[in-house]
This record gives sequence, C-alpha cells and structure tokens, in this order.
Amino acid sequence: MNYFEENIVQNISNQEWAFIECNIVNNILSITLNRPAKKNALHPQMVNEIAFALSHAHHNNEIRVILFKANGEVFCSGADLKAFMGISEEFQSSIPQPSKNILLGEIFNEVYKPIICQLHGNIMAGGLFFLAGSHFTIASENVKLGLPEVKRGLFPFQVLAALLNNISKQNAINWCIKGDEISAKTAKEWGLISEITEVENLSNVTKKLIEKIVNNSPNAIRMGLKAFEKITKNAGEHQYLMEMLQKTIMSEDAQEGIKAFKEKRKPVWTGK
Repeated sequence: MNYFEENIVQNISNQEWAFIECNIVNNILSITLNRPAKKNALHPQMVNEIAFALSHAHHNNEIRVILFKANGEVFCSGADLKAFMGISEEFQSSIPQPSKNILLGEIFNEVYKPIICQLHGNIMAGGLFFLAGSHFTIASENVKLGLPEVKRGLFPFQVLAALLNNISKQNAINWCIKGDEISAKTAKEWGLISEITEVENLSNVTKKLIEKIVNNSPNAIRMGLKAFEKITKNAGEHQYLMEMLQKTIMSEDAQEGIKAFKEKRKPVWTGK
C-alpha cells in the first residue's frame, strides 16, 4: 500500500478530517463515514481520507482490526457524481492528495488486517464496496442494499467486480441488471453479510467478533490475508472498469437517467 509516504501516515490523531471520523481504541481502528447530510455519499476527498486511515493501519503493527461505521440514518448512498466531476462544496481537510489514483475496489485488500463493517442503515451503489471489501459484515435486520445504477443509465462496473469475490456470478450480474434492492436476509443467504441482528445489538455482536479475532495470531492473519489478496487479485481489472464507468457517465442514457431522477420522472432512453 503506497498511496502516501509511510512517514506521513504515522500519526492520524492530529489530522483534520472533512468526511470521516477516525480513532483508535484498544488497537482497534474505527473509521466512521461522517457526511450524514449527503447520506454519506462518497466524495473524492472522503476516498483519500479512507485510504490515508487504511495506510496508517497497514503500517502500524499495533492495529489488530479495522471497523467501518457511519453516522446518520443511511450508511452510504454511493458516489457523489457531482463531486467526482469536480463540482463540490468547500471543505477543510489536512489529508494530502495521494501519490497515485485510489480505487476502492482494491484498497481494502491491500491492508492485510481484518476488516469489519457494522451496517446500521441502507447502503447503495458504490457503498457496496465497504461490504465487498470487508471480511465480516454485521448488519441490522431492516437494512436494504441496492444497485440502482441502471435506472440512471449507468452500470456498477467496479462494484460488480468486487462483488464477485463474495457472491455467485449469477446473483451479481442479475442484481446489477435489474437494479433491485435486496434485504439483509437475502444478502446473508448470498454470502455478502455475515450476521444479522437487531440494530440496538449491533455494537455487542461486533464487540464479541472483535474479541475472537484479537485472540488469534496477528502474524498468521496478516500472512493469510496477503496470500488471499494474491489469489483473488486480477491486475489492472479495476482500472479498466473505472475507464468503462467514465465512458458510461458521458453517454446520452446516463445524462438522461440522472436528469430524469432529479426531475422525478421516467427516463426516455436512446440506447446511446
């Protein structure tokens, strides 16, 4: 993991975060999405901040587990397309720009630490990277998971690739094509969610899981995750999928889909 110089990521306690909260307690790094007014939509700087925090965990042997959480009712609504096209509000963040392009479909596998996602609210589109990249997901029984991109004239290219490490090819491609929401129960049956519980019990279930993990050898886990990443990684795949996404965003159907969504009407597709 070489998105930032190792000496830069050594200290995260004095950083100013614009889109996440980050803290370490008992060797557990908690990363909390903190953009509730925008339903925690992914912003380019949010991705940079997540990568910075994960880089710290990667280089810090004291970190045993990484825990993802979110503030607000929605865990993550996907990518903020305006922000990724350069249209964004001002923000204050001390996190520098990375030395190379960050792909969410890859960074989770490069940390070599157990990752847990504590899913309390709905998660959509690019937010599914957090589930696909986590080794464990503890979810509230009422959450919904959605891939609505095709309804906007887009396609979840990178999310599809990430999901293929978790669920069957048939379930993954069918979900992407139909653009449906699925329940936590269905996601668990598919293998995308590890455990379902009541929302008020999420923290307790997560705590018990962490206790099990930290009792095991950190070196054995690290070596195992390195091997797992090598086995499952397809070099260059996510870069190609990013290029495909950019082409799709510029299509007539994508422009119409986004416009129709904003205007709350049915899109008129041209197939271009």
